Amino acid sequence: MGKLTTHVLDTAHGCPAANLNIELWAIEQDQRTLLKTISTNSDGRTDSPMLNESEIKVGIYELVFSIGDYFAETSSNLVEPAFLDRVPIRFGIADAAAHYHVPLLASPWSYSTYRGS
Repeated sequence: MGKLTTHVLDTAHGCPAANLNIELWAIEQDQRTLLKTISTNSDGRTDSPMLNESEIKVGIYELVFSIGDYFAETSSNLVEPAFLDRVPIRFGIADAAAHYHVPLLASPWSYSTYRGS
């Protein structure tokens, strides 16, 4: 059963990033199409997969995480403009039957990602 999932960890505060907006875009021939916008729950995850088994297709996708808005709400003493605002992660799905998990670990000043399980 193929699917795309994500979660966000707030490494500045050592907790899941709740109520963080995420956009999912499909990329085809450098054209971006917004597929959905969703917010994380209290565990920093989405309540349902970003793409479920009937939606997932081979192709290029981009998750855009609104970490600037999130840290503006949860942190004090941040400079304006924020160092990081919207974090895009562009990736490929080569096997529509596989589970792709794209987590984001973020602070107001840095982020990292990997293909999770």
